[in-house]
Amino acid sequence: MFENDLLEFLSRVHPAVPVVIFGPVVLALLYLGIDGGVAPLAALALVAGGYAFWTFCEYWIHRAVFHFEPERGFGARLHWIIHGVHHDYPNDPKRLVMPPSVSVPLALLFWLGFDAVIGTPHAYFFGAGFYGGYLLYDMIHYSVHHHRPRTRLMRLLRELHMRHHFQDATRGYGISAPWWDVVFGTVPQRGGRQRKGAEQTAGT
Repeated sequence: MFENDLLEFLSRVHPAVPVVIFGPVVLALLYLGIDGGVAPLAALALVAGGYAFWTFCEYWIHRAVFHFEPERGFGARLHWIIHGVHHDYPNDPKRLVMPPSVSVPLALLFWLGFDAVIGTPHAYFFGAGFYGGYLLYDMIHYSVHHHRPRTRLMRLLRELHMRHHFQDATRGYGISAPWWDVVFGTVPQRGGRQRKGAEQTAGT
């Protein structure tokens, strides 16, 4: 993908990396929140709110950022690096989770926003729900590409995401949270327009 060995290295990520980085972050935020004396029901509501906010961000980042496709020049190259390569090579196991060089700075920016808007200790619980949602998204995305689903829910998520890849890339932006596609009218349709390579299957 890159002629530069360092850029190539930074763009390829083992799927365990997000767990190693963000798993401890979620646990630390929960610990700090508990230590801050927030009432249990309020803490649960904040975690749920953080998770819900992540799913909303997941949908719109995928739709508005990852699928903003300039036709030429640096913008087109940048889009391909960020997301286009995943559509061209959907089975590359090292390019299915977000590289830390992107996820960590974004996580820090979101944390600054949480802290500024709701402050600590409430932001600890909200952040735990948000980053936990991100971690779940990364694991689901990897799973739908590289594991045969064993539950009805995972079969549904896989079907919707494969339709996004191989049938119509203008639908199916919610990977771990397909309900936002229902809200915003972008649910993948059976028999929709076909993309080149639709006959391929992803994963095993």
